[in-house]
Amino acid sequence: MSELFARIQHEAATALSVWLVVFFVAVAVLQRLFARPGHRGLRVLGGLLGLHVVAVFGAGVVRSQPFDFANEAGVAARLTFSWSIVLGLGALLFDLLLARLRVRMNRIIEDLVVFGALAVVTVLVLRRTGVDLTGIVATSAVVTAVVGLSLQDTLGNTIGGLTLQLDDSIHVGDWIKVGDVTGRVVDIRWRFTAIETRNWETVLIPNSKLAKNDVVVLGQRQGQPRQLRRWVYFHVDFRTPPGDVVDTVLDALRDMPIPNVAAEPPPSCVLLELGESTARYAVRYWLTDIAADDPTDGDLRTRVFFALKRRGIPLAMPAQAVFVTEDSNKRRERHHAEERTRRLKALRRVELFAPLGDAECERVADALVHAPYARGERITRQGAEADWLYLVGAGRVAVRIAVDGEEREVAQIGAGEVFGEMSLLTGEPRAASVYALSDLDCWRLERDVFRMVLQDRPEVANEIAGQLSERRVRLEEVRGDLDAVARARRVEQEKTALVARMRSFFGL
Repeated sequence: MSELFARIQHEAATALSVWLVVFFVAVAVLQRLFARPGHRGLRVLGGLLGLHVVAVFGAGVVRSQPFDFANEAGVAARLTFSWSIVLGLGALLFDLLLARLRVRMNRIIEDLVVFGALAVVTVLVLRRTGVDLTGIVATSAVVTAVVGLSLQDTLGNTIGGLTLQLDDSIHVGDWIKVGDVTGRVVDIRWRFTAIETRNWETVLIPNSKLAKNDVVVLGQRQGQPRQLRRWVYFHVDFRTPPGDVVDTVLDALRDMPIPNVAAEPPPSCVLLELGESTARYAVRYWLTDIAADDPTDGDLRTRVFFALKRRGIPLAMPAQAVFVTEDSNKRRERHHAEERTRRLKALRRVELFAPLGDAECERVADALVHAPYARGERITRQGAEADWLYLVGAGRVAVRIAVDGEEREVAQIGAGEVFGEMSLLTGEPRAASVYALSDLDCWRLERDVFRMVLQDRPEVANEIAGQLSERRVRLEEVRGDLDAVARARRVEQEKTALVARMRSFFGL
């Protein structure tokens, strides 16, 4: 028994087993601390270490007995030792050193380097131990021929994967289309390429199929950022001039950016065809996040819908629709009365119009222009020239002003409130930017209508100026602190100045 332990200890020392264990522990610690996500791990290296221990023990047992193959008994221990060193160095090189240097290599290329090193080390170890390689080479040639005939498909996939890696045509992270499958490449293996689709599916496409069929790489153009052109179609009544449709859509798209829509090249709107009762249009834009195709299309359709509705441009009805309602004067009058009642109710809830009488409210209600907006749209821009206000019927908006280069929200306005009144009453540029927090139903009141009201009742200017001065001072408080006395004085000064400017602006 003592001789057996002595032999095992000698074999372990000869095969440097202790140093191999130290090396394994060092690689494990370094990978744990510094390796990139998705590294190879230590399963194969740990398995070889286990085989090495078994081989060392077996070699010790063989050498303690009078066997003729005692010299070959240590070959397995030396091979497992050498292979473990090669795999460990490969892990340190590719998963640690090159990853830290941000040098990215294809997985198959890494595997080829490791396999080549393993082959060289194997030959060197066998030669060193005196093993005759002539018979092995002759036998391997026959085995290779048999395996090649029986595994043609597998070899085709392997060669296809190697070709894809070498010609650098497809990379991990690319969006590709192969037949009916569209998805993002997540891995390229020896046998297959893995593609993740938008439906949370992983499709494994044999590399031989990729090599034989057409592959479309989405959103890729040399020297350009990754972005894909998309088409969003809509139909408009053909009686609407195409220029009005195109200008309305482009103004809405350029005013406020839409997430995942590229700024360059800018979106475009084109008239595709004129049908029997409809004109077919398309918005063409460039998508920056290929995974978000349908949500971005939906956001763009919403923007187009509300932009056309604001301009009174109707979307086309289906050609087979039949209208059977009698379009009588009585019906039109009833519809006008219902709409007028709705506008009057909204006006009477607004504190700004409280000084107006019934006749004046009716005049203002008749002059309101319907102006709906989609959620996220900018309605007014700080500093813009405008001379109308907005009355909110349904929805909510955010009022923001630019402070030190950043927009800060100072108020939110909901149904029954107005904004933009300073521009209407004094003609000054917009003091704040206003954004729709939800789909917004509102009306626009032009300056000429309000001028007639003030000309009939000039005293209304004083009452309105008092309300506006309060709101104006609240906006100014965002930029600095005001105590109660300073605030009251500031309100009175603002009211006097506003009355003078309103009278001058409206020629009262």
